[in-house]
Amino acid sequence: MKLLKFILLATLVLTVQGIHARPLKTNSIYMFGFSASFKDSIVYVTDIQNVQGAWIDTKNKFLMGREHYSSQLNNYLADSLNMPGRVSMVLFATKKKKAEKLFLKLMKKYKKGYEIRYLNATEFKFDSVDMSPDNQ
Repeated sequence: MKLLKFILLATLVLTVQGIHARPLKTNSIYMFGFSASFKDSIVYVTDIQNVQGAWIDTKNKFLMGREHYSSQLNNYLADSLNMPGRVSMVLFATKKKKAEKLFLKLMKKYKKGYEIRYLNATEFKFDSVDMSPDNQ
C-alpha cells in the first residue's frame, strides 16, 4: 500500500513539473484588431495582417502579449484619430483562412446596427512584441 502511494505521488509530481507552458515563437501569425466604445455605435476593424515573430503559449494556444497588441490599436485610435476610451481586442490565427473566417464571423455580428470603419495596413500596422523569457 505504501509503495502504491509513493508511486502515485511520484507520478503526480512528475506530471505537475511537466505542465509548465513553454512559449513558442512562430514565424508568423495572422491578426486583426477590433475596437468599440460604449459611447457610440462606431467600431473600428483593422485589416488581417501578417505579424512576424509572435509568441504563442504552447499549453493553451494563447497569443502572448495580446494586451500589448490591443494597446497598440488603442493608442493609435486615441492619438491619431482622437478616439480615447475605446475597448480594443485582437484576434489571431496561425493560418490565413482561419483568420479570414474569424474576421467574417465578427463582421456578420456587427454589420447590423453599427457603423464599421476599416483601418487598412497603411493607416495602422501591428508591431511584433518580443515575449522571449529574457524580456519578461
